Amino acid sequence: MTDTPVRPDAHTEPTATRTPVRERRSLSEVAAQVPDAPHRRKAGPRVRRVLKHVMLIGFGLIMLYPLLWMLSSSFKPNEIIFREPGLIPSAIDLSNYGEGWNALLHPFHHYLLNSAIIVLGSVVGNLISCSMAAYAFARLKFRGRPIWFAIMLMTIMLPIHVIIVPQYILFSELQWINTFLPLIVPKLLATDAFFIFLMVQFFRGLPKELDEAARLDGCGHGRIFLQIMLPLSLPALATTAIFTFIWTWNDFFSQLIFLTRPDMYTVPIALRTFIDATSNSSWGPLFAMSIVSLVPVFIVFLFGQKYLVKGIATTGIK
Repeated sequence: MTDTPVRPDAHTEPTATRTPVRERRSLSEVAAQVPDAPHRRKAGPRVRRVLKHVMLIGFGLIMLYPLLWMLSSSFKPNEIIFREPGLIPSAIDLSNYGEGWNALLHPFHHYLLNSAIIVLGSVVGNLISCSMAAYAFARLKFRGRPIWFAIMLMTIMLPIHVIIVPQYILFSELQWINTFLPLIVPKLLATDAFFIFLMVQFFRGLPKELDEAARLDGCGHGRIFLQIMLPLSLPALATTAIFTFIWTWNDFFSQLIFLTRPDMYTVPIALRTFIDATSNSSWGPLFAMSIVSLVPVFIVFLFGQKYLVKGIATTGIK
C-alpha cells in the first residue's frame, strides 16, 4: 500500500472555519455598522439629569414667585401694584422704602431692635437650657427617666393655643405683660421639646468612652458637659440657634398676645399695623418693609445652611 503524496500547495484548514468569499467585508464596513453602545448608554442618564434639573428649576421658580412678586411690588407705585401682576415694573418708585421706614409711630429700626432683643434672648435661652436637659436625658441615670422623656416628647404635640390662656394669667399676675419677659424667660426653662429631642439624639451618637476617659482624669458632669460634649455638638447647637432665630423672628401670635403697647411692637406686629395705619392700604411700604424684615432671616440661613444640614443629618431626624 503506497502513501498518497501531499501537494505542497494544499490547504488543510477545516471547511467549517472558512468564511465564504461573499460574506467577507472590509474592516471599515464592519465598524460603520457597529452601534455606538457606550455613547447611547451615556445619553440616557444625561437626558434624565437634564429633565430632573429642569423640573427642579421649574418648581423652584413656582415657590419663589410670591417672594419675587413682593420684591418687585416694593418698587412699584401703590396704584399699579395689583394692576400689573408681572415681575418687571413699568414704573419704579423708591419712596416706598423711605415712607415705610417712617410710616408708623416709631421708625422701623425700633421694631427691628425689639425683635432682635427677643430673638437674642430666645436663642441664648434655648442653647443653654435645652442642651443641659438633653445631656441629662442622654447621659445621666435617674429614676423615671424614660417616663419623663416620654412626657417631654408629648409636649411637642400640644398646640400653643391650649396653654396660651394659663400663660397669660400667670404672666399677668407677675406683671410681665408688655415686657419681653414672657417671650424670653420660658426659653430659659427648656420649654422647646423639639430642640431637647434633637440634641438628645446627637449626644447619644457620641461615644461613651469619652465620658469614661474624662472621669478617669477626675472630671465631673459639669466639665464633661462644658469641655467635651458642647464642643463636639456644634452642628446640633447651630441647628437649634438657626431654627430658634427663624421661628422667633417670624412669631406673630405670642407677641401679639403679650405685647400690646405700640412701643413694644416687634416686626411681625408692626407689619400688620401697616394695613390700619392710614385710611388707604399702604401696600407699597408694606411690601418694602416686608423685604427688609426678610433680610436678617436670609443672612442667617445663608451662613448657617452648612451647619443646619449637618446638624439634621447627624441627629437622626431625617
